[in-house]
Amino acid sequence: MHLDGSCHCGRVRFSVESQEPVPFMRCYCSICRKTAGTGGYAINLGADARSLKIHGGQDALRVYRATIDGKESSGQRHFCGHCGTALWLYDEGWPDLIHPHAGAIDTPLPVPPDNVHMMLDSRAPWVQVEGQPGDARFEQYPKESLAEWHRRHGL
Repeated sequence: MHLDGSCHCGRVRFSVESQEPVPFMRCYCSICRKTAGTGGYAINLGADARSLKIHGGQDALRVYRATIDGKESSGQRHFCGHCGTALWLYDEGWPDLIHPHAGAIDTPLPVPPDNVHMMLDSRAPWVQVEGQPGDARFEQYPKESLAEWHRRHGL
């Protein structure tokens, strides 16, 4: 699926091709919550890193690398340096993948059949985990990847 995205102020515009465009996995980790937090969580999609095209705003693009357990993360969190919108995550450990934030996507996204709530041990105390009673919930990462979840659901 072709996805177009942008930041809030419109300076940074991008597009990417995604085999995993259903926004189902809600991450409650402190990094996602504080850098992109919407409702205490962020939703990342899966896409082909080679297909990323930046259509404007290269000069406004910034990268944040979090510190995890005293070490700089290999995850490069791209955001607009003007308005602060979280745009996508790239990690050189998975060079074929890029993870756009669902909140930065302008293309209408499919509605997920269910949700996965992960990194719940990092959620803020004020955040209530919402969703359906059957939604999967994990204190850390689930074993199932974005691609595996999409395959299991026939998406």
